[in-house]
Amino acid sequence: MILNRMRVSNRAVVLPESPIRKLFPYAMEAKKRGIKVYHLNIGQPDIATPKIFFEAIKNFSLDVLPYGPSDGLLDLKKTIAEYFSRYNIDVSSDEVFITTGGSEAIIFTLMVTCDVGDEVLIPEPFYTNYNGFAEMAGVRIIPLSTTLLNGFRYPPMEEIEPKITPRTKAILVCSPNNPTGTVYTREELEIVAAIARKYNLFILSDEVYREFTFDNRQHTSILHLMNIEDRAVIMDSISKRFSACGARIGFIVSKNKVIIESVLKLGQARLCPPTIEQYGAIATFKMIDHFIKEMRDEYEMRRDIVYEELNKIEGVYVQKPEGAFYTVTKLPVDNAEDFAKWMLTEFNVDKKTTMIAPASGFYATKGKGKDEVRIAFVLNGEALRDAIKILKLGIEEYRDKMRTAP
Repeated sequence: MILNRMRVSNRAVVLPESPIRKLFPYAMEAKKRGIKVYHLNIGQPDIATPKIFFEAIKNFSLDVLPYGPSDGLLDLKKTIAEYFSRYNIDVSSDEVFITTGGSEAIIFTLMVTCDVGDEVLIPEPFYTNYNGFAEMAGVRIIPLSTTLLNGFRYPPMEEIEPKITPRTKAILVCSPNNPTGTVYTREELEIVAAIARKYNLFILSDEVYREFTFDNRQHTSILHLMNIEDRAVIMDSISKRFSACGARIGFIVSKNKVIIESVLKLGQARLCPPTIEQYGAIATFKMIDHFIKEMRDEYEMRRDIVYEELNKIEGVYVQKPEGAFYTVTKLPVDNAEDFAKWMLTEFNVDKKTTMIAPASGFYATKGKGKDEVRIAFVLNGEALRDAIKILKLGIEEYRDKMRTAP
């Protein structure tokens, strides 16, 4: 008997579809019909990448573009160590590992801290690609419930401890948070540290949006906390900080030498991260003071516009984001995914419409976030006002349509 071997793996079957990109075909069809689509669904900033990044790349002068070190260029590792010193975090270059984007940083970290079947605690809603990364690593995500009503604050210890099992291996936090915009306080992160110490867990900290905190808030890094250096891993990237999402330069930082040594084995298997973009990153880190405040102020202004305009829409509930450039917002609709699709297929104002990301894909608990969306304030102020006004008109027409439907 010949067995049917020509089928894709179970891993490929169960990998989740991105809620950020799944409606993209509808947006493409809308554009073919001559509709301008305001993309509030994806964290792709429109702020110009600093010129120094491109200048450093243009100045690359080798005749051959060779493989680089598997752990990244030493000059970049030293530059990142110096960058952390501005936040009173003492890091050496041998505690830094360069990855191909923040995505690889997360995948590598999950793979070296967890075995197949292990569990990682993550507050939900969370960055949707954590689902895919966990599936690739054979890791199970255990969601910790948070709610829009209190600004998605970190849950208290008594709600977390019942979730811990013999397979629990780590806690993953993201602050400033994607998708909620919440910035965890030091007190909240001390809860994480206390649980990690008590149950001997790793702490995996996604700090991609470190600079983007609003209203004079200060970011607390997991490495600001005491007595957790052996279990703390920072996962980071230049994508949003330098508005260079396509450069694909990320990094892992840990004082646990076994973590760094283990990540190196994975790095050697994929050979090396992009070389030329590392030179761009080196130059841009060194000039960060020349642009980062202006960038942060721009996002804070955009945050204010989105919050102001959303509050003009009847039935919408939104908390004011504290950082990053996202907000999770409750809409007065039964199914946000159906509404988002309808906005792309059936609705426009003067040949313009708005694309949003259904928030259900940012939850691990089935049924949660069904009437919520993530909005990314990555467009300029004028475009944001227009996009939210179109969203308002769309909600009004959609609700009228639903009320009169047979």
